[in-house]
This record gives sequence, structure tokens and C-alpha cells, in this order.
Amino acid sequence: MNNIFYREYKSPAGVLLIGSMDERLCLCDWKYRKMRETVDRRISRILDASFEEGDTPVIRETERQLNEYFMGDRKEFTIPLLPAGTEFQKRVWRELQNIAYGETISYIELAERMDASEAVRAAASANGANSISIIIPCHRVIGKQGNLGGYAGGLGAKKKLLDLEQTLPEQRELF
Repeated sequence: MNNIFYREYKSPAGVLLIGSMDERLCLCDWKYRKMRETVDRRISRILDASFEEGDTPVIRETERQLNEYFMGDRKEFTIPLLPAGTEFQKRVWRELQNIAYGETISYIELAERMDASEAVRAAASANGANSISIIIPCHRVIGKQGNLGGYAGGLGAKKKLLDLEQTLPEQRELF
């Protein structure tokens, strides 16, 4: 069995667990999310790995890039990823990475971008199953009417992330 090394990262939007395996990021998720155990079991099963507290170069680089993001100095991440999910979930997560910094789209738009307009609920479910938050920007997907919808880190965290991305650098105080 492989090891996923992980540690906590205290972000301005909440506590994240950052984990890596084989020099790739497989976890950047909210410590206190409702589905924490379910998500961890899925990752462990798919990657045939167990979690062990520890540090890796990928974790340190993720923390560095997240710090830059929260300071408003980074809009894109360059960390090698190892997402653990079904083929459909991975397809959704790849599409999420095409949503530009500061942009939001609806769940319907997400499904349409994937040429899967009949699969809005499945796309929304896959969005919610994302375990590499912020790096794979699931927070940029909102309801059709502009409501925030759900978010694993809580609506307060989602609002902070969206506000950060839509605030000009000279106006930034939140973070």
C-alpha cells in the first residue's frame, strides 16, 4: 500500500488538509467538511494508499502557491495533480480548471461546457466531490440565479474566495 503524506494548512478561508503521493497533489480539501471521511475513504481506495501525517516538496510548494493566491499574487496554480475519482468526475474537474480566475459559471454552464447538458446534476455532484479545492476551482461554480449554492468549505469560505478573486489588488483587505 502507498502513503499519502498530508498536513494542515491554515488559510484565511479555513483549515485545509494538503496531501501528496508520488510527487503529485491528491488532496487540498477542507478539514471540517461534512463528507470528510467519505472523501478520504474514496481517495485511499482509488489510490490504494493510507494517510500518514508528514511533509513533502509538493505540500510545501502547494502552501507557497496558496499563500501567493491569498495575497492576490497568483491566479493560476502549477502543481502536478493526482485527482482520485471516476472518469466522469475527472472530466468535470478538468473543466473546472478552465474557469478563469475571477469568473463564475452556473452548474448548467458547467454541464454545457462538457457537452453534457443532460447531466447537470451529475456535474454538480462531481463538482461537490472535488477534493483538490481552490487548485481545482469548484468555488467558481454558482447557482443559475447567482446564489452561491453549496460548498465543502462552507458558504463563508466560498464567498471569501470569490470576493478575493473579484477584488482589485489596491482594494484588498480581506486577506
